[in-house]
Amino acid sequence: MVAESSSSPSTEPDLRMPPGMVMGPDGKPCKVCTAFRNWKPGSTASRNQREKPQLEAQSFPGSARPPSPLSKDRATSISRPQEPPPGCPPDSEQLGRATWTFLHATAAYYPDRPSPTQRANMIMLLRSMPVLYPCGWCAKDFGDDIVKNPPDVSSRVGLSRWLCERHNAVNVKLGKERFDCMKVDERWKDGPTDGRCD
Repeated sequence: MVAESSSSPSTEPDLRMPPGMVMGPDGKPCKVCTAFRNWKPGSTASRNQREKPQLEAQSFPGSARPPSPLSKDRATSISRPQEPPPGCPPDSEQLGRATWTFLHATAAYYPDRPSPTQRANMIMLLRSMPVLYPCGWCAKDFGDDIVKNPPDVSSRVGLSRWLCERHNAVNVKLGKERFDCMKVDERWKDGPTDGRCD
């Protein structure tokens, strides 16, 4: 991906962003939008970004996804931690896992027969995600998805299945395995039948 300077290309060369690094709407590298393994704080692009905040943010036409992460071969050859050290801001993967955990756990304990107020509050929570979520491309992707697939807040089972399907849609886009939606209660509410979580 290339971030271009607003000044003439003859006076300043294009700045190359490392693969997988995402620019935020403020024109700076976005930590919460980028997997830590792709974050290169000492890179030339990062240094130049701090010096030249007028650089344009990357966009991802067609799909609200950033570029693919590093290839497995390249990722394994780099001796860099895959997650930020403790006490650092979350990267996109930590934020995503925490958000999905919160949403799935909320659905697991949602009432079987929710009141109109509970339904309205759940709809407001889900519709707030595309507006408030700190990772812009994630927020847009989720917002587009809930327009195409409106949330089912009719019951705990309906909401849990709907969230599982939305999560699986994201997993497919990221090249991850799909989760068996028949196991949402086991994963998010009851725990495995072998009792290891009791």
